[in-house]
Amino acid sequence: MKKTVDTQTLVRLGLLAAVELVLAYTPLGYFRTAGLEISFLMIPVTLGAMLIGPMGGAVLGGIFGLTSFGTCFGSSPFGAALLGINPILTFVVCVPTRILAGWLAGVIFKALYAVESRAAAKRVEDESGKKRDAHWLSFGAGALAGPVLNTALFMGLLVACFYPTDYIQSFVSALGATNPFVFILLFVGIQGAVEAAVGFIVSGVLAKAVHRVFVKE
Repeated sequence: MKKTVDTQTLVRLGLLAAVELVLAYTPLGYFRTAGLEISFLMIPVTLGAMLIGPMGGAVLGGIFGLTSFGTCFGSSPFGAALLGINPILTFVVCVPTRILAGWLAGVIFKALYAVESRAAAKRVEDESGKKRDAHWLSFGAGALAGPVLNTALFMGLLVACFYPTDYIQSFVSALGATNPFVFILLFVGIQGAVEAAVGFIVSGVLAKAVHRVFVKE
């Protein structure tokens, strides 16, 4: 039984990793604008966090981070500029942030799912065996946590590592930001909202649908 479960986990991880790479190396994964890119690469990461667990989210987040770092070598003007300033800090901004975002999304989902499962079991007992669909809160929160954490961690570390540089200060001046927090809000703006909305809808619905195939709620 354990071998079967492990095989299923590896298959899911492999499929999501393949989707991640397709998104990363085709136009499907990014909608590019001036400055940052709107990225949809957190969708498979978030799916992995919910369907596989925190470690699945971390592994897929690492793949996302490495592909993101790879864009700094030419395909992303913003990333290339950061790479030219400090390659090590650029790696730190791109990779560990995505690993942590994937892992935390899995932790949040797992914790909420356990709470909802206990509450659902109690309702079944109270209602003489009548069963209701559950876990919408955990899937919704997990789906939203992925893109929100990705944006928050990436931008937070970007500010921590590069805010004093002339390159980032040029954006600060152009946006009229008065402090790092305002800069993050103005710089991310609608991009972060789009990533969060798309990730919330797509990841939540897909994860819930796939999960119901394998787990009877």
